[in-house]
Amino acid sequence: MSDIKKIDAKKSLGQHFLTSPVVPGWMCDAADIQEGDIVLEIGPGTGVLTAELLLRGATVVALEADVRAISALQTTFAQDISSGKLIVLHTDVRALDLASIPHIANQQYKVVANIPYYLSGFLFRAFLESDMQPTDLIYLVQKEVAKRGCSNISMGEKESLLSLSLQVYGTPSYVKTVSKGHFTPPPKVDSGIIAVRNISKENFTDISQSLFFEVLHLGFGQKRKQLLGNLAKQYNRELLTHIFSTANIPVSARAEDIPLNKWLILATQLTAHS
Repeated sequence: MSDIKKIDAKKSLGQHFLTSPVVPGWMCDAADIQEGDIVLEIGPGTGVLTAELLLRGATVVALEADVRAISALQTTFAQDISSGKLIVLHTDVRALDLASIPHIANQQYKVVANIPYYLSGFLFRAFLESDMQPTDLIYLVQKEVAKRGCSNISMGEKESLLSLSLQVYGTPSYVKTVSKGHFTPPPKVDSGIIAVRNISKENFTDISQSLFFEVLHLGFGQKRKQLLGNLAKQYNRELLTHIFSTANIPVSARAEDIPLNKWLILATQLTAHS
């Protein structure tokens, strides 16, 4: 860890650099990093997580927007870059075309990253909705976001737009809380490690992603209102009542009360009647 170069965090980039060696270990454990794994890391910064990924035998493709961080990584990991174990790409992940990265094209890969809070929603969508999905996604995000992403009716909790958006692609789980003291500068709130495993698009064989999310967003449009009323803004109420009955969904239910399998039935039936 003493070889890691220090750079000043930029507020505009939402940078909170990991300074603790224990957190990368937790993240790599959550991702079950094995020798030979290909890992995409977003915003490696000074390379604390990068070092642990390399130590465990992964080949790492690091996407970094900050030229200062790239310079630091090139110094710290010169040997790994030379050997091809670390590939550092200067890019803004928001403009990235995954197919342009030959190291992951047509190969299984994992995403492991300490991501800026403000990019959380985008970075979940970017990889889960992609035609080049990772097998596993491990993010260090704001604790509240990680918790909300793992809420589940089967555990006696309310569903959320985020939890259903993750469940439809894989199995989300809350791994561990990471206190603000593990970062510099420390963020105002604690973080959490969230894992999404077994990622696939098997739920979209009979329905499109776009229609499913259209129905989901419409259903959560006004959270305090009943799901039937929210969906009736776009779909025929009589048809909805029939679908609710056949799917055993109470007409008084709210969006947060409905598990994923019922949402899939809703979307499938609405597709069939469209």
